[in-house]
Amino acid sequence: MIKQFLITVVMFAIAGSVMAAGDPVAGKKKAALCIGCHGVDGNSANPDWPSLAGQGEGYLAKQIRDFKTGARKDDTMNAMVGGLNEADIANVSAFFASNKAKGGEAAKESLELGQMLYRAGDASRGIAACASCHGPNGAGNPAAKFPALAGQHAKYTEKALKDFSLSTRSNDLNSMMRVVAGKLKDSEMKAVAEYIAGLH
Repeated sequence: MIKQFLITVVMFAIAGSVMAAGDPVAGKKKAALCIGCHGVDGNSANPDWPSLAGQGEGYLAKQIRDFKTGARKDDTMNAMVGGLNEADIANVSAFFASNKAKGGEAAKESLELGQMLYRAGDASRGIAACASCHGPNGAGNPAAKFPALAGQHAKYTEKALKDFSLSTRSNDLNSMMRVVAGKLKDSEMKAVAEYIAGLH
């Protein structure tokens, strides 16, 4: 009886996740307002604004919902997503996720420190390796909704780390990013952000 119940629950969960997938074609039309900042295909030309191309669909949908509810605060984004319904959110997320990220380059002076923090962290200070959640190549973990980082603009990543460290951004799961970023020095945030920009 319990076994049959568990099988039924799993089947509904699988069906729900399949049905929740968005339509990238519909999303492309709905994303017309997004391209001014995030680029036609989700590769932003401005280092102040994140590239969204190739990002995990679930992560993107979560961020849009968080902007919509105010769990993540940004005056521009809070206003931009205000009119999106659940289908729109799924479709826009599917569109950006379906595109290929172009990537960037790491500043040479940041490679050694950035690589050390990304790959190993600093156990003596309780700093987890970025790779433990975001993957060795920065591809993220879509199932856990941990974002892909590879090739992201260094300026944007550095700002995100500073926002987490100051708790001005607080929509991270179990405060994980706030805990890690709060232990990083400004120079370390810059170095790891530069290293991430060169990951492919």
